[in-house]
Amino acid sequence: MYNQTDPQRHPLPKISPAMTTRRPILSPTGFLSSSTSHRPLPFPHIHTLSLSQSPLLFCIPKSILSQSPNRSLYQLSYKSPNPLFSQLSDAEEEEEDGEEEEEDYDDDDEEAADEYDDVSPDEFQQSEDESEIPDVSTRHEEFKWQRVEKLCNEVKQFGKEIIDVDELASVYDFRIDKFQRLAIEAFLRGSSVVVSAPTSSGKTLIAEAAAVATVARRKRLFYTTPLKALSNQKFREFRETFGDDNVGLLTGDSVINKDAQVLVMTTEILRNMLYQSVGMVSSGDGLFHVNVIVLDEVHYLSDISRGTVWEEIVIYCPKEVQLICLSATAANADELVGWISQIHGKTELVTSSRRPVPLTWHFSTKTSLLPLLDEKGKRMNRKLSLNYLQLSASGVKSYRDNASRRRISRRRDNDIRYNNTVSVSEQPHLSKNDINAIRRSQVPQVIDTLWHLKSRDMLPAIWFIFNRRGCDAAVQYLEECNLLDECEVSEVELALKRFSIQYPDAVRETAVKGLIRGVAAHHAGCLPLWKSFIEELFQRGLVKVVFATETLAAGINMPARTAVISSLSRRTASERIKLSSNELFQMAGRAGRRGIDENGHVVLVQASYEGAEECCKLLFTGVEPLVSQFTASYGMVLNLLSGTKVTRKIIESDDMKALRAGRTLEEARKLIEQSFGNYVGSNVMLAAEEELTRIQKEIEMLTSEISDDAIDRKSRKLLSGMAYKEIVDLQEELRVEKRLRTDMRGRMELKRMSVLRPLLNEFENGLLPFLCLQYKDSEGVEHVVPAVYLGKVNSLDGSKLKNMVTANDDFALIAGGTESNVRDLKTHQDVESSYYVALGSDNSWYLFTEKWIKTIYRIGFPNVPLAQGDALPRELMKTLLDKEEMQWEKLADSEIGGLWCTEGSLETWSWSLNVPVLNSLSEDDEVLHMSPAYHEAFQCYKEQRNKVARLKKKIARAHGFKEYKKIIDMTRLTEEKIKRLEARSNRLTDRIEQIEPSGWKEFLQISNVIHETRALDINTHVIYPLGETAATIRGENELWLAMVVRNKILLDLKPAQLAATCASLVSEGIKVRSWKNNGYIYEPSTTVTKVVNFLDEQRNCLLQLQEKHGVEIPCSLDSQFSGMVEAWASGLTWRELMMDCALDEGDVARLLRRTIDLLVQIPKLPDIDHQLQTNAKTVSNVMDRPPISELSG
Repeated sequence: MYNQTDPQRHPLPKISPAMTTRRPILSPTGFLSSSTSHRPLPFPHIHTLSLSQSPLLFCIPKSILSQSPNRSLYQLSYKSPNPLFSQLSDAEEEEEDGEEEEEDYDDDDEEAADEYDDVSPDEFQQSEDESEIPDVSTRHEEFKWQRVEKLCNEVKQFGKEIIDVDELASVYDFRIDKFQRLAIEAFLRGSSVVVSAPTSSGKTLIAEAAAVATVARRKRLFYTTPLKALSNQKFREFRETFGDDNVGLLTGDSVINKDAQVLVMTTEILRNMLYQSVGMVSSGDGLFHVNVIVLDEVHYLSDISRGTVWEEIVIYCPKEVQLICLSATAANADELVGWISQIHGKTELVTSSRRPVPLTWHFSTKTSLLPLLDEKGKRMNRKLSLNYLQLSASGVKSYRDNASRRRISRRRDNDIRYNNTVSVSEQPHLSKNDINAIRRSQVPQVIDTLWHLKSRDMLPAIWFIFNRRGCDAAVQYLEECNLLDECEVSEVELALKRFSIQYPDAVRETAVKGLIRGVAAHHAGCLPLWKSFIEELFQRGLVKVVFATETLAAGINMPARTAVISSLSRRTASERIKLSSNELFQMAGRAGRRGIDENGHVVLVQASYEGAEECCKLLFTGVEPLVSQFTASYGMVLNLLSGTKVTRKIIESDDMKALRAGRTLEEARKLIEQSFGNYVGSNVMLAAEEELTRIQKEIEMLTSEISDDAIDRKSRKLLSGMAYKEIVDLQEELRVEKRLRTDMRGRMELKRMSVLRPLLNEFENGLLPFLCLQYKDSEGVEHVVPAVYLGKVNSLDGSKLKNMVTANDDFALIAGGTESNVRDLKTHQDVESSYYVALGSDNSWYLFTEKWIKTIYRIGFPNVPLAQGDALPRELMKTLLDKEEMQWEKLADSEIGGLWCTEGSLETWSWSLNVPVLNSLSEDDEVLHMSPAYHEAFQCYKEQRNKVARLKKKIARAHGFKEYKKIIDMTRLTEEKIKRLEARSNRLTDRIEQIEPSGWKEFLQISNVIHETRALDINTHVIYPLGETAATIRGENELWLAMVVRNKILLDLKPAQLAATCASLVSEGIKVRSWKNNGYIYEPSTTVTKVVNFLDEQRNCLLQLQEKHGVEIPCSLDSQFSGMVEAWASGLTWRELMMDCALDEGDVARLLRRTIDLLVQIPKLPDIDHQLQTNAKTVSNVMDRPPISELSG
């Protein structure tokens, strides 16, 4: 539970008869064991292990008793016959378990974040000699629950004064860490505590110790988590420690023993209880006799969609309640403590930067697995530099390996050092094209990296790939690579058999073959039951490699020896974005199993456009600060302002008193302005603005020093009159010639495009020619891409691409540019740009106009079928293009159309491999050179370019040029300094925007919408039935949901139709998977369609009202998947529902679960028609069946 799972530290295995009768022990998912006799020991211990206690009676693993000064005195481990796969131990339990319902953007699973690790020291640095010292006086004869019970009895007998840190530490059979002791001491002093420490360091132990003290004192503690699954996990763990009667659970799905001393709940539930406790609209006891609140994962405060909840809890929480806030390592934990101290009371900060299992960083290329950092861990390994990789690939020995030149090497390294790493842009003698070519040549296949992991005993591993298709493809790629021995295969087959018997609908048939080989995929497209099954097999050592999206790092109990991160960027709904340092550390935190591994390993993999330099730069960035995401919602405004209910009968003489019962706007404002963002802003804003002002003044001063007048004054001062006149005359002549060169280049470009158009038309039906695309990115770096031409977009009749280009204004031609450019285009009527599409050698589709074509070759793919009866290559490529998801990223823009790209698929990969590199193509095959008109324009431009070059040489030979060059060099240095200052200024501006006080403006805007919809009168604070419903319901837009469930049109719906209608409100983020060929989805009934169309009219009215008042809260309504929910609610089986389904089964399960969550709220809402409540309860019970019924727990 508390993530301290050394063999010496973990609680004793519960195998006694007393324990079996006291509380049954079940596996987390319930499908691998059903009794104590078959329960595998969670961790090795020196206890009698009979054959009957082995998980497989016919396959007994070999046991080895080992002794190590850094581990327990005795350790039981499993050894497989193959030494390369020798690790078969149960993984540690981490602090988070379960996965938030996520919305999938281009196969990326966006979910709540887990903990991450810091690379820089915190306020309190724990020394090595203070950590992890085994306690030789360990009491193995007692279980933890027995020691807790004993302590409680002693407190009853001798009084609560005996409770101190030593008494609480005695509950555990190991020596607690120093930071844990410091936090417990602060709690016992009566302070609130913020604990900031890395993953698996044991933060949950502090909360558990506080719970022990609270239970012993006969008081109450609330333990909150961000995820329902994590709440369920903590509930099970606390029951083992405190007994069933002392622990309760409160989530949207379950209410168990709500009056217990230790009550586990989700964070939103606690926020709603706080609304109740201060006399809001809902009824209830609120925080009755609560003394301690534990906020687990408090770094969720930075979460865009849910961070407000954590801030609200701290703001509304009564000051007499102690807060224990558990957070991952944060850069500004001191600011968090200062904020809580200011608005809640005395709060102490305890931090630790020490990881229980140190991490080693590696970098994987096609041929090797090397350390990412040097021996000191301060800089990038020099063998990963681009120059070194280039020389290694060519077989030439690097000068860096020459001992006689180490000093030169060291000096050159220092020259190109940037922020403890090597800057890509400063790699000497390498163009961007060279860099990309080197990187592409070093990209490893999955099997290459896996071979290194296996040979170095670095398995098991979690392999992060940021899309579902990539995870599944990797598993299929390794299906013939067996990572398990015969004994392990037998265990997997037995576990799979048990699982399929208990949950026949949850078996993922396409993954079974890989699972038996020791590899599996874990992403949001899988059923949660299947993911739980994978997690348990992984913890038992029966899965060696799990390919997962980043969601696995979010609170899932699957630590591994190694974490592999395949890329530093991932795709969102609209673009490809780079990972943040927090996301990198979060995934890296999965590596290293406490009590099993001496070191954890993180492997970063060479990608096509990312190398070791980018990895080091991100690694040395460090963790990011917590940022307030506080924003108002309909539920917040209604609960803070509501007073008398309009449905309550009021005595005439008491009218005015009752109407004034709600909070005033001024009182609400004081609460809103206590947000974390406003606190940080008040302290940081002034200093940031002062520095920004100073930087801007310095930029202005430096800019004046490099103006033309300033340079002219310096030149007059340093040069003689004759030398000055000669330099000035030559510079003026050079400016004239440069302008003429620019004009000639423009004419040449226009002539090139006019020649290209008929050439491209000639290739529409015959040969698929090779061509070269050329562009500069946002940083001015030039790229050239060889590609094979497919055709003109307008000729792709009926394709998704043509429809997109035609309908989307982003692809409009002549959308911008200077007036002169547009005027030049109008004078060349023969240049009428169009969009074209080609497949690049990097397996990316490119969408472009003639502007971006450098040249076309008269060779290419012949447009003839490979075999008789096959389709033509052009038709095959059109089909493959139409399968893509049409999410294009803009690489460059111009006045005559942009250049866009999107990733290809596995099916286009073989086509892209056959596109030749540019240096293998002959200039004689370039068709542009065959055009006399273009050749003439090119020659004119070339002559003018040479003329400019000759004039530059003449200036360099002029008298006084040396002095003039000094002025120019100083000017360039000043320009570079200005750029650095501007970058600093931009960072400060961004920081100021982040901490800009906010919240109250949005609060007023939302209150205006509420007032206008008659949900609440903000002047008299009378709340109407619509407001009562909206204040109680949970959802993204509470007012919209309340409007729907209160609509009388729902009363005429049958239960299944009601479910379908509710599904249209919660289907955001669910989408059809384009790669599922011939897939389909059920259509909703005519009745449901009519109801949704009617609701859409109301939705538009609300959106217009929101727009009027500046409110931007989405109002979801989409009936695309309502038919599937209606079919499920009508009794369709899971196999029938998923047969040829166009959705992933994980998405379907998530949609059904969301619908159930909304339906179960309806019977609990105030002033709702009884018939609607009955229908909602009926259909929610029908829908809540396997394999969906298991998702909530």
